[in-house]
Amino acid sequence: MTDFDTVSSRTVYTGRVLTLRVDEVRMPGGEVKSREVVEQPGAVGVVALDSDGQVVLIRQYRHPVGDWLVELPAGLLDVPGEKAQLTAARELAEEAGLTAARWDLLVDLLNSPGLSQEAVRVFLARDLAPVPDAERHVGTDEETDLGVHRLPLDQAVAGVFSGDIQNSLAVAGLLAAAYARDHDWATLRPSGADWPARPGH
Repeated sequence: MTDFDTVSSRTVYTGRVLTLRVDEVRMPGGEVKSREVVEQPGAVGVVALDSDGQVVLIRQYRHPVGDWLVELPAGLLDVPGEKAQLTAARELAEEAGLTAARWDLLVDLLNSPGLSQEAVRVFLARDLAPVPDAERHVGTDEETDLGVHRLPLDQAVAGVFSGDIQNSLAVAGLLAAAYARDHDWATLRPSGADWPARPGH
């Protein structure tokens, strides 16, 4: 395979969540081209499936698209040293008020590899229980009204194909969960499986 060597790199913007850098990359013919790269810490999502086969979904406002989206409980890998499964458990507790006794790995994603190195890991959480009221998280900003609800997994999958669910993490997670269920969970990986895109998580 051809190597695409990075000749130089410079950061042009650093924000709270992302960094934009410009790499000068040598193409196979020897010409050097600029490539813009969005650096982002990565994220996790959770398909929380209850004993009745219902999946936990949230409805959250997303400013970049100016709309409310149906999503999975999810969050950024923005706590230094925190393993991905612990981040997922924290987000499930904060956004859905739930804990899970059983965790498996559903699917890994590279959301937009043409412009970002963002990597996402989606877990399957089962054996759910409510977080005690005294420990419930109080959301702020876009998390103040998450609209937590449950749907049968097959109905949520139908929402993917009807266009009602468009968030890429939710689409991938729901389809992966339905596939895994229909194959007696044989496709699941251990929750702590290696993640080359995010070593150490």
